[in-house]
Amino acid sequence: MAALHIEGYVIVSADGMLANADRLMPVGLKFEGDKQFFTAALDRADLIVHGRNSFEDQPNSPKRKRIVLTRGIGAVAPDPSNPKATLWNPAGASFEAACEHAGVRSGTIAIIGGPYVFGMFMDRYDTFWLSLAPQVRLPGGEPCFPGVPAQSPQQILAAHGLKAGDARILDAANDVSVTPWQRQALTN
Repeated sequence: MAALHIEGYVIVSADGMLANADRLMPVGLKFEGDKQFFTAALDRADLIVHGRNSFEDQPNSPKRKRIVLTRGIGAVAPDPSNPKATLWNPAGASFEAACEHAGVRSGTIAIIGGPYVFGMFMDRYDTFWLSLAPQVRLPGGEPCFPGVPAQSPQQILAAHGLKAGDARILDAANDVSVTPWQRQALTN
């Protein structure tokens, strides 16, 4: 298979949560600057990957090719409700087999959650775009990655070989920023 460039995208609260205790993204974690950044990234992606409870709910969503993780099938299958989607059970088929079924052999893959899905790709990300809303706290919320809150999202990314780049402000009034965490190239 040709090169796949795997990128992750999430916005988290100061305490590392991507959703509230009801597993819903609250309005308080939604910022226009982050939405614009996220939308542009997904518009450039060749394939979107997410769990069955995650989605981006944007005007271009129906146009995007995607893989949806589910335990409801044995391996890989077309999604009967969306001709642009492939259903994938990681217990029954490799990620590469799911990509092949989706017709994607190279390009940018955008992983958009939830926590289990983010965790599956932790050692494969080329770049993980971590947006942070430091003024928001979601006590009892849903952690962005397995291992949060015992460790911060930043500690988990670093533990998997990713290094923080320069943060970019997405919403100055609320101190919302996005930081690219990139895998370091191996050198001899």
